[in-house]
Amino acid sequence: MVDSPHPDQPAPVPPDLSTENSAGGLVAEPVARHRRLATWGITLLASYLVIAYVVVPLLWRRYETRHPALTDLPNITETKNDIPGDPLNFALVGTQTEVMRILVAAKWYPSDPLTLKSCLEIAEATVLKHPYETAPVSNLYLWGRKQDLAFEQPVGANPRQRHHVRFWRSEKVDADGRPLWVGAAIFDKGVELSHTTGQITHKTDGDIDVERDYLAADLLKTGQLKQQSYIEDFHKVREGKNGGGDRWHTDGRLSLDEIQISSAR
Repeated sequence: MVDSPHPDQPAPVPPDLSTENSAGGLVAEPVARHRRLATWGITLLASYLVIAYVVVPLLWRRYETRHPALTDLPNITETKNDIPGDPLNFALVGTQTEVMRILVAAKWYPSDPLTLKSCLEIAEATVLKHPYETAPVSNLYLWGRKQDLAFEQPVGANPRQRHHVRFWRSEKVDADGRPLWVGAAIFDKGVELSHTTGQITHKTDGDIDVERDYLAADLLKTGQLKQQSYIEDFHKVREGKNGGGDRWHTDGRLSLDEIQISSAR
């Protein structure tokens, strides 16, 4: 039996827990904040991984499927003697008018046809050391024919160095009726005798990715691109030699750029 408190005895006072509760709250609040931040961080990281490694590749696989010319696309050109030429590293989707317009806007000039006259002009420019903005390029072959378009950009007053790209037009077109222009963007860094034919030719820079990205940056500046990205693992073999015997290497990616559809086509 529990004894009742004496009438004259004061009732017991409950302990003051305000200090304990206050301290506990001060400790619990930072912990809860850190948990919220950690949750947000994990959510953002998961979203990035899904977008970067699932959504974007899926979208580009859909585009590759949409343009039939990207199926079984060759990855290297040939010389007229069937010697491996320059590797392909660039592709544009657009009409011929759209391709020419964007290249000229990017300050890349159409190359002159390869004739005796143009060869003499190259020799003169080399001796006198003045630029030849529209110097011709030698012929390389894809799908059994030489390049359909060629553009270049001089480097200062040195005719021995230049940026240049050859393009071949695909026979197949996409849903908008536009072909794929697959190209080889290469930087010429000097003049030499070909290691395979003994003819006078340009010596090319081995890092073809630098020239690929240089051209992509120039085109992006024009504001005429709809979208720009890369096809991963386009090159399974990451190094080799071109028709002149110069070595090249790559990270394996193909730059794929789609030009905005223009009204004048």
